[in-house]
Amino acid sequence: MEIIKVKNYHELSKIAAETIIKKVNQSSKFTLGLATGSTPEGLYRYLVEDRSLHHTNYQHVKAFNLDEYVGMNPENEQSYYYYMNHHLFNHINILPDNIHLPLGNKENLEYECEHYELLIEQNGGIDIQVLGIGQNGHIGFNEPGTSFKSSTHVVELDDSTRKANSRFFHTIDEVPTHAITMGISTILKSKEILLLVSGKCKARALQRLLDGEISEEFPASILKNHSNITVIADLDAQGA
Repeated sequence: MEIIKVKNYHELSKIAAETIIKKVNQSSKFTLGLATGSTPEGLYRYLVEDRSLHHTNYQHVKAFNLDEYVGMNPENEQSYYYYMNHHLFNHINILPDNIHLPLGNKENLEYECEHYELLIEQNGGIDIQVLGIGQNGHIGFNEPGTSFKSSTHVVELDDSTRKANSRFFHTIDEVPTHAITMGISTILKSKEILLLVSGKCKARALQRLLDGEISEEFPASILKNHSNITVIADLDAQGA
């Protein structure tokens, strides 16, 4: 596990963007795993800025998102489909057919999970997966207690996760109770993982990741077993 310590969120976002841009430019075929939430917004801003300035080509890139809320239509402004279009996809030249998110509004969610897992495998797996970490150690929406062997599945969101995400909604009652998420085993199959950790609210989670034992009660802990993971953490997350 490589730890990159940076001064602030902007530096974190810039280094993450430079890492991805380099990979995109070096590859003729590239599969990118993406995350949502507040932490990767800066990363996406830098990618969009780079596209505008340097015309980085994304036509050979395929994107798979970690998760989506159950019952959420893609057109809903709180959906992760909407989020990704707004923050990234609408501003780069990625092909629409190369954009993949699990669909939380499907009637047969079990089939949707199996189909999404198969789609990732058919495309050769994830080359580099962008991750954040929840205060309770969740990665994707894999809450504490999730099996390390889990594949893409439906999960009931922890109360702490819904409370943290309620800042994006008018009230916590509007926050969905379930989501589809890539499983932990799916994430671990990624060839490379880029974990972004920012803010004082993530300092305890980062410390537990680095110093704690590996346990399903803290899902992110399994990342220590990955052979190619880089953690980028700002001063606040470092507890400095």
